Amino acid sequence: MSDTIISRCEAKGLRMTGQRRTIASVLQDSDDHPDVEALYARAAALDAGISIATVYRTVKLFEEAGILDKLEFGDGRARYEDAERDHHDHLIDMNSGAVIEFVDEEIEALQERIAEKLGYRLKGHRLELYGVPIKKDS
Repeated sequence: MSDTIISRCEAKGLRMTGQRRTIASVLQDSDDHPDVEALYARAAALDAGISIATVYRTVKLFEEAGILDKLEFGDGRARYEDAERDHHDHLIDMNSGAVIEFVDEEIEALQERIAEKLGYRLKGHRLELYGVPIKKDS
């Protein structure tokens, strides 16, 4: 990903206010999958004038513009990540809610083979695995 979220917003003609720039910077610097409340806390730490309503409106705008992907992992919280991130899949820890990103070439190849076997060329996919940690014997 060569462009920043801010530059992609500008390229799409979105009006970038100071608060939108702050929210975009927080998203750009996130290495997790923050929900609106987490984004709000991080953005408000940088600009106390940002309201949670502004964060909601901004992530909706960025999502509609194709800048962000909205992720829903069944916990009732929409989370967001940069739509331009390199492809990866997710493993969700059902106990802690932690989201682990991974790439597995065998899974990627298998999905391609399945699509081809069914008469399709795969154009994209999203894989989410849900699990609990395996208890280790001490």
